[in-house]
Amino acid sequence: MTDEHLGRAGRRAPKASGGRPSNADPGLYGPDSVTWQLHGDPMMWAAGVRALYLQALHPRAVRGVMQNSDFRRDAWGRLMRTAGFVGTTTFGTTEAAERAGAAVRRIHRGLTAADPATGERYPLDEPGLLLWVHCAEIDSYLEVVRRSGYAASAALHGAAGDAYIRENRTAARLVGLDPATVPGDRAQLAAYFEEVRPELAATPEAAAVDDFLRRPPAPLPLLPVRALLWRQVATLAYEALPPYAHELYGRPAPPPDTVDRKLRVAGRVLRSVPATVRWQLPPKHILRAVARLGPGTRPSAYKLCRPAAILRSHGAQGEPRG
Repeated sequence: MTDEHLGRAGRRAPKASGGRPSNADPGLYGPDSVTWQLHGDPMMWAAGVRALYLQALHPRAVRGVMQNSDFRRDAWGRLMRTAGFVGTTTFGTTEAAERAGAAVRRIHRGLTAADPATGERYPLDEPGLLLWVHCAEIDSYLEVVRRSGYAASAALHGAAGDAYIRENRTAARLVGLDPATVPGDRAQLAAYFEEVRPELAATPEAAAVDDFLRRPPAPLPLLPVRALLWRQVATLAYEALPPYAHELYGRPAPPPDTVDRKLRVAGRVLRSVPATVRWQLPPKHILRAVARLGPGTRPSAYKLCRPAAILRSHGAQGEPRG
């Protein structure tokens, strides 16, 4: 069986269950994929904040954000839009996912930024910038979830982790990248970060992002919530960054074992909330997907503990379904 056939099998709709049609659209990933299981985990929220911290260390990328939006006023909106995009492209129909990708490409196509040192203007859909944003997100999602006591964390350190990275060449294609130029496994992703490392710096724009994430503006009644809840999330997301990021931000890196313990505690607390309760939060991507495809398609880490499940998704190459 070829890789193409394996990849298509990984995205195949399940057999009819609970009266659901067997030809229901599984979307670009499908319920057999690693991405489907991992993106259903509540630690994705902390992972998204880690991604913001990491993305801000690329001067050209963060400059593009700061020059084209009021980050301090719209940071929550940016985080929610990213979450919405990930939810739609993971759990939505093929049409909805492609439409979301087209919208992102259309927005980026009209935006530019200027280098204050040289006066150079450059487009925000420059492939190198898109690649940085993509890799910082995928690395953050994978790193935070697998370190947080996820039931399939051992699998994510092996074949399932490689499959996840490879599957998300689909997400890279949606934002305008050639999937063939995007890392497809853990070794390639690590090599990419090693290569891009000299380009990273803690610029004033990165410091502004750091300051916002540590102390976001909040109405007076919500200041206790910011102090008790958000600060813990932001601190944990920051602590989960790689050592070079801590060095650039100028704050010492905590011992990895300490961070792992904190991540596991956070994961245990968040996962103690029943999934059916968590999934009721808007915009309910997972609930809609399960209604479309049947109850057997609920995301579950335990599905990745079965080697056959990893094998089915292992051939995914990041191309859209044909």
